[in-house]
Amino acid sequence: MSVSEPLWIWGLTIAVIIGLLAFDFFFHVRKAHEPTIKEAAVWSAIYVGLALLFGVIVLIFGGPQMGSEYFAGYITEKALSVDNLFVFLVIIGSFAVPREDQQKVLLFGIVFALIARSAFIFAGKALIENFSFMFYLFGLILLITAGKLLAPEKEGDDEANNFIIRLARKYLRTTDHYDGDKLVTYENGKRVLTPMLLVMVAIGGTDVLFALDSIPAIYGLTTDVYIVFTATAFSLMGLRQLYFLIEGLLDRLIYLKYGLSLVLGFIGVKLVLEALHTNQLPFINGGENVDVFTFSAATSLPVIIGLLTITVLVSLYSKRGRIASAVGSVDRLAHSYLHTEYRGSAEERERQYAKILAGEEKLKALDEELVVQEAERQGTYWALEKAHRLHAEVHGS
Repeated sequence: MSVSEPLWIWGLTIAVIIGLLAFDFFFHVRKAHEPTIKEAAVWSAIYVGLALLFGVIVLIFGGPQMGSEYFAGYITEKALSVDNLFVFLVIIGSFAVPREDQQKVLLFGIVFALIARSAFIFAGKALIENFSFMFYLFGLILLITAGKLLAPEKEGDDEANNFIIRLARKYLRTTDHYDGDKLVTYENGKRVLTPMLLVMVAIGGTDVLFALDSIPAIYGLTTDVYIVFTATAFSLMGLRQLYFLIEGLLDRLIYLKYGLSLVLGFIGVKLVLEALHTNQLPFINGGENVDVFTFSAATSLPVIIGLLTITVLVSLYSKRGRIASAVGSVDRLAHSYLHTEYRGSAEERERQYAKILAGEEKLKALDEELVVQEAERQGTYWALEKAHRLHAEVHGS
């Protein structure tokens, strides 16, 4: 497999990325704490700034096409990474991970995602160089993924009880109680695994699934493996800080999936057109190239930026987005309260229940019709009913 950039550039780049991850761990994550909004905002800005600075360097030394490919790849992967945060939010809520320990889970998710995607990146490059039909296959994958994003969400999915977790509980000795951010603790004199490990297994499993979509997407924008790797790596940097910064806004991005669907669909079409343009399959046009229009990197970048900007702005300024955020917050609180195995003290559970009641009061001040529609879509009333029933049973009322 050919790699155009010198090995010393690869070595320097990987060293910088490892250095940033190590800095993040030793100076922010090692000591468990809940980051403030200011801390999350400052470090999110720093990581985005580093990614943009790297892009400028690529633009200066690699030329306009290479620079456009990097920025298009970075923006696409960043948007897909934000989509990842929705799933992380559900998993962390389902396992009721203590607030101060969530940073360790997120950093693990980022590191595992980087490792998984790096493996897919090099595997994808090898496939592209050895099989002429891969662009057709990648394009089809993206078009199917774009369609799935538009499909209604299935109700009743529980990220805390997926297949991998059930296997882990069955064959490994685990406890339902946290011991800080430790992965292993002692219970009744026996060494057992804490729920923190199960959370990381769930996060790791979703990272692999997301890699299956994100790698074909970025290879639809560039086949330069160095650009693919760096755009992917920088899109993951700062994701931990971004989680704490926009956690309350995630539910408001109700139209982001439509923007992502259009972006993935556009890249899928772009891949198929490029596959036709460089066609070597004997049953298509006799194995000859097909004279079709193809999108350049300079064309792809404004299309991607435009689609994502419009969907994010419409989401943030829509009334439905604000209501989705409020309902989503109550829904997660109720589901978290129902996972009694992960909450030990009665005081902590009472605080959780008080938050549910406060959230319900906020919903009463919003448009009732839209609240009902969104709550029915998310299955919030079902979760609230079970939470209230559980609370009444515990208190004998």
